[in-house]
Amino acid sequence: MFQNRTREIKIGTVMIGGGHPIVLQSMAATKTTDVVATAETCQRLTEAGAGIVRIAVDTQQDAEALREIRKRTTANLSIDLQENYRLAELAAPFVDKIRYNPGHLHHAEPNISWQKKVERIVEIARKNDCALRIGVNCGSLDPSSTGNNPMLNIALDSAFKHADFMDSLGFQRFCVSIKSSNPSIVISANRQFASLRYDIPLHLGLTEAGMPPEGVMKSRLALEPLLAEGIGNTLRVSLTVPNHRKQEEIEAGHLIVQNVRQGKILTAADWTPDQLNIVSCPSCARVENDRFVALAQQVREATRFMKNVPLTIAVMGCRVNGPGETDHADIGLWCGAKSVNLKRGTNLIGTFSYDEIVQKLLQELEQLL
Repeated sequence: MFQNRTREIKIGTVMIGGGHPIVLQSMAATKTTDVVATAETCQRLTEAGAGIVRIAVDTQQDAEALREIRKRTTANLSIDLQENYRLAELAAPFVDKIRYNPGHLHHAEPNISWQKKVERIVEIARKNDCALRIGVNCGSLDPSSTGNNPMLNIALDSAFKHADFMDSLGFQRFCVSIKSSNPSIVISANRQFASLRYDIPLHLGLTEAGMPPEGVMKSRLALEPLLAEGIGNTLRVSLTVPNHRKQEEIEAGHLIVQNVRQGKILTAADWTPDQLNIVSCPSCARVENDRFVALAQQVREATRFMKNVPLTIAVMGCRVNGPGETDHADIGLWCGAKSVNLKRGTNLIGTFSYDEIVQKLLQELEQLL
């Protein structure tokens, strides 16, 4: 196991790839502008075993807060860029890695090609001694590539295309992630990518894994087989937990690595999940209402009676992957600051308050049963 045939890249004080141990990651769920709370979270996660801690940067105020956060923690910091790639310049001097999402490069300044935007990100990374992550997510794929192609093919095409472009720029200090909320897609995508680009370090993760213990089991199902095959150099277990429980992501990561070392690989034959599948994203700085985590738990409790019904319910905390994941689900709850969008597939049923959404959800489910 852990063959690690990839090249190695430096991220702050840690190395990933080559013969280096698997590096665990997590993400702060505090508002980035809350400097004290965010720095405390980063330090706490580092002490729990996180080699890298990620922070969401959506605004200029978020980027400016990094200067003080950097002073208050020894964590290796990664920032998460979504729509606004231009914030990389403000943030880079204070972090060790920049993650960009190929699917979101099209939103800001659509008249500028994604190639020009990536060139700028690479230029900033070089100048500031930062590594990069190409973070492909099936909940927010490149809108120009959707069409009728299977999700797996679109995700792989995006990953290969951006990796090849990095090569053309002569930049090698990057890793790739291809994430989905479906364990089988995660396994297939990473196997196919690693078979052709075995030189590139891979960041593994099952996105929107949900609440423990189910979220841990789903993550094991996706990640343990890959690690056992020598695929993957760093990982994050993305659990729907409040910020004060974020260390559970690190604990789950340690469990996965330990299981693989001991040959305890979870497969579909070993664990049969409920047919009702609840997809929920990990809490992060982009969640607009702190009630999101409690709502996900309420949905789980309210729908236990239908655990044997083959149905997917997505409970999403923000705009980043909320639209995509709820589009793919049978029923979706996409949370905003004061209300929740209730969807059936791609169709919006209505927008309801946090107090009434669970009852509205149950009424909608009655029509499907």
